[in-house]
Amino acid sequence: MFGRIRHIVDRKGSNRVLVRVRALLRSNEFYLIPLALVIGAIAGAIVTLMAVIAQIAHVLIYGIPVDVRLSAHAFISPWAALIAPTLGGLSLGVMEWWRRRLKISNAVDPIEANALRGGHLSLRDSVVVSSQTLISNGCGASVGLEAGYTQIGSGIASLLGRFLNLRRNDLRLIVGCGAAAAIAAAFGAPITGAFYACELIVGVYAVGSAAPILAASLAGALTAQWLGGAPYSLEVPHVGAVGVEQYLALIVLALVTAGVGIAVMRSSPAFERLFAQAWLPVWFRPVIGGLMVGGMAIVTPQVLAAGHGAMVLDLHQEMTIGLIAVIIGLKVTACLVSLASGFRGGLFFASLFVGSLIGKFFAAVLLLVSPSFAIDPLVAMLAGMATLGVAIVGGPLTMSFLVLEMTRNVDVTAVVLAGCIVTSISVRFMFGHSFSTWRLHLRGETIRSANDVGWLRNLTVERMMRSDAGKVPSTTTIAATRNEFLLGSRPGIVIVNNADEYVGLVMLPDLYSNDLDTIADDIQVIELARFTDIVLLPEMNVKTAMAVFDEAEAEMLAVVESADSRKVIGFLTESFARRRYVEEIDKATRGVLGALS
Repeated sequence: MFGRIRHIVDRKGSNRVLVRVRALLRSNEFYLIPLALVIGAIAGAIVTLMAVIAQIAHVLIYGIPVDVRLSAHAFISPWAALIAPTLGGLSLGVMEWWRRRLKISNAVDPIEANALRGGHLSLRDSVVVSSQTLISNGCGASVGLEAGYTQIGSGIASLLGRFLNLRRNDLRLIVGCGAAAAIAAAFGAPITGAFYACELIVGVYAVGSAAPILAASLAGALTAQWLGGAPYSLEVPHVGAVGVEQYLALIVLALVTAGVGIAVMRSSPAFERLFAQAWLPVWFRPVIGGLMVGGMAIVTPQVLAAGHGAMVLDLHQEMTIGLIAVIIGLKVTACLVSLASGFRGGLFFASLFVGSLIGKFFAAVLLLVSPSFAIDPLVAMLAGMATLGVAIVGGPLTMSFLVLEMTRNVDVTAVVLAGCIVTSISVRFMFGHSFSTWRLHLRGETIRSANDVGWLRNLTVERMMRSDAGKVPSTTTIAATRNEFLLGSRPGIVIVNNADEYVGLVMLPDLYSNDLDTIADDIQVIELARFTDIVLLPEMNVKTAMAVFDEAEAEMLAVVESADSRKVIGFLTESFARRRYVEEIDKATRGVLGALS
């Protein structure tokens, strides 16, 4: 008896503590910093664990030494190269077949969650995606683990944020903290992780969000360092000064990588269509992809996994122009085949690796064509790495700070930043998407960044309309209509036919026009009908509705059930729609500026 009473008292006490914690988090953004530190430490530990599991898998499957990366090994068994990705693909294919059979929706990634869902991520889906990424990378498919890192980091952050009942803007921020910590832990680069979250996950730079994101990023990087080191850390030898002539050459390199990035993204739908043939079973598609990647790995192991070891190896060794071109072509093809066939993973590090090879190729060609304009191959590799990362992943400041944290060289970072800006502008002008948003675009989404547009989609005509629409039959006279609806009682009246379907709209000022007084008993109200073919649908968002108002130059419009049904279910005025739109923009702006809601 006493034990039960104590349990009830303890539970009430814990509930009071939880309520107090929630109140503190909602009262001031300062209290988000401790939460961000916790999330950063958890994300850093999980990133380290995933990296260790992937490396153990490479050692056991391919027989490489423990301290050697898979893509950097000089030779691997052809049988292992063919069998491992094939079996890994089979397991992923069965999982996808089972998902479709159970009609489970696709997992939401952090960018989509923050852009459309207010930071809501399913932890179950995040665990599944991270596990699939680990299987893909572990068996040697040409993908990186960073997608799994950010997915699980953001998923845990979203779960904690929803448990603590955070506001929409704060939940989006905490999701960004999880992603920042994951990237910082992966690369041992806290500033890079912080800007990755700001540019790609949260979508804005804001004073209010800087402290929690940087705290999470530092916690993630330090945790990974304490547990054994960042899995994707890079050490770059001393880089010399960068002259003005190198600026010009590297700007040209930035334009080249922009073109390569666009070509890669444009090619991805073609590869997906290749594997989406109706006669090809879903479970068998990754098997074919695994065989293709294995075949390319027999030519060069550098196509396997993310390519971290290969990148470190290629930074320091002499390579012929032909060999560089072959590796670039094989790696890009292997990445596209892996993703199109059904393997899970990211192109973050793969784009860095391919970009560094493009930079090395560019420097070698420039030396061959015009020795007087030769540039330092190492600087070209760093610039190519960052600019192709911008073209495919996005985030010019993210990539620039990655170079800064790798080299500790401000001169090199300055020229890389210039190249990143050129690449970013070129890709936006000629293409308009990063790889993440391009894949969402192929699925039917229209977002181009993680900026919060979910509120815009949620603010629909159905939520804003009034359902008490005044309706009159089309055969009613003007005088009878005046008797039923007094001037000023509502902005307008909906006219319907015998089947109660919309046929037009009459505004009350038009109905009470003095010119109609003498003929009001003889004229039917249908003669005053306006906007006979212009209506609103319940699912339209506020932005679409305002475009309809502007085109029709209307102050009020009727809302009908659907495009096929003309039955009136309500009405909406332009003034109310615009007021609601401004209110929501004001909320979003205050969230960006870090003001308290």
